[in-house]
Amino acid sequence: MRTDHSHKILHLVSLVPYGCVVSYGQLADLAGLPGRARLVGRTLRVHNTEQLPWHRVVAANGRLSLPKGSPALNEQRQRLISEGVTFKGNAITGACVAMTKHQWQPDLGAILMLFDG
Repeated sequence: MRTDHSHKILHLVSLVPYGCVVSYGQLADLAGLPGRARLVGRTLRVHNTEQLPWHRVVAANGRLSLPKGSPALNEQRQRLISEGVTFKGNAITGACVAMTKHQWQPDLGAILMLFDG
């Protein structure tokens, strides 16, 4: 069952552009749910995100949050690489998305208009 919060979160995920990433916390803030990054993660986990660019959601430091070695983590990494997203670090220290280069900076006025009314 989709709540108003989950609807906002999933809609925002659908707006993240190709080649960009957004953090769980940033997504929560954009949805009007400051401090609710875990709610964003839970929403992505329990809803069907197959048709959404779920792979563009990462931790605030750029880390991929899925379990190490999991097929989903490998899929997320490969999808991001195919979009031209670059990583810093290495496999041993844990590669992170170069957030300064790839973090989505949406027009907040446009985002707010989507949820007005």
